[in-house]
Amino acid sequence: MQVYKVGGAVRDRLLGLPVTDVDRVVIGATTEEMLAQGFRPVGADFPVFLHPKTGEEYALARTERKSGRGYGGFTFYASPEVTLEEDLIRRDLTINAMAEDDQLNLTDPYHGQRDLEARILRHVSPAFAEDPLRVLRVARFAARYAGLGFTVADETMGLMRQLSESGELQALTAERSWKEISRALLEDHPQVFIQVLRDCGALKELMPEVDALFGVPQPETHHPEIDTGLHTLSVLEQSALHKQPLTVRWACLLHDLGKGLTPEEEWPRHIAHEHTGLKLIKAVNERFKAPKDCQELALLVGQYHTHGHRALELKASTLLELLQSFDIYRRPHRFEEFIAACEMDARGRKGLEQRSYPQADYLRGAAKAARAVAVQPLLEQGFKGPELGEALKRERLKALKAYKDAATA
Repeated sequence: MQVYKVGGAVRDRLLGLPVTDVDRVVIGATTEEMLAQGFRPVGADFPVFLHPKTGEEYALARTERKSGRGYGGFTFYASPEVTLEEDLIRRDLTINAMAEDDQLNLTDPYHGQRDLEARILRHVSPAFAEDPLRVLRVARFAARYAGLGFTVADETMGLMRQLSESGELQALTAERSWKEISRALLEDHPQVFIQVLRDCGALKELMPEVDALFGVPQPETHHPEIDTGLHTLSVLEQSALHKQPLTVRWACLLHDLGKGLTPEEEWPRHIAHEHTGLKLIKAVNERFKAPKDCQELALLVGQYHTHGHRALELKASTLLELLQSFDIYRRPHRFEEFIAACEMDARGRKGLEQRSYPQADYLRGAAKAARAVAVQPLLEQGFKGPELGEALKRERLKALKAYKDAATA
């Protein structure tokens, strides 16, 4: 029985990066032998065990064979006879198909170290094309390591294109897709994830609403980059540079979907794209079963981001409606995330990345003014029920008018 570290732990150590997750593979052991040593089984599809003391994962070496559609369409075979090389060949990329023992002796049958040095993401074997989830994984790795100069090998991109055209991507579950998408969006270069998906034809299959934005022009006065798809990538890039949370990054990706529905004869203007895009944002949200907070913020940002940009011009009544829409009294954090998404949108324009965004502080001040209106004096005046709500609204409107006058004087 031999134990090796495999995958990301080996890859990141060789890259000089922090090692967070450690996966181990066990060669020459049976399930019974693992149980006899106190390991606890956790794998549903194949034998994975938790170490009795450390709780770390140990998997028996295995081979796999394609037996159906999608990510789950495989049968696995685990046996003491399965060699380390046979276990490694079923992995996705050569840089993930290396192993090392406790003395850091490297086993690298598929030249992962060479590809690490060349900064290449390359598939291990033709079996790569049997698993559609690998399209998303490779795009995610491209986003993670873009800052180190990694690119996808041409032949690997060819297999990803083949998978995209095969219809296999449609067999991915919403849960598996979202897991990869959400992790990719939180990488340092999430825009690379979207670009790689587009380059191999997967974006058109998974998010046709986002793919449709490329080639759609916007007014050059406001958008020097012109192309809506390129603008979306830039907004996503800004969201990563400013360390925004997943909710904001998801909203940044989807905020302009309505522009993909604008008839060509109306280009480059996109009248009411905020409203036409809502049904598309909702469709993408539901397709990937995005978490509720991501769904809600994406819809709100889609509907109101131009309000954010025009904040200083808004009438006090419109400003109050905006604040009410976000329920700033009970959920102030969500309004902060909206402001962040608007700022990323404004910065995601060619040559305007460093421009200040005074709307952010103005909106924060407006929210503070509205929240400062006390309920108690109105209760003491005898207001209750719907009348209390109307009185509160009047007082908040009055406070916002005073705030607006002072802020724009």
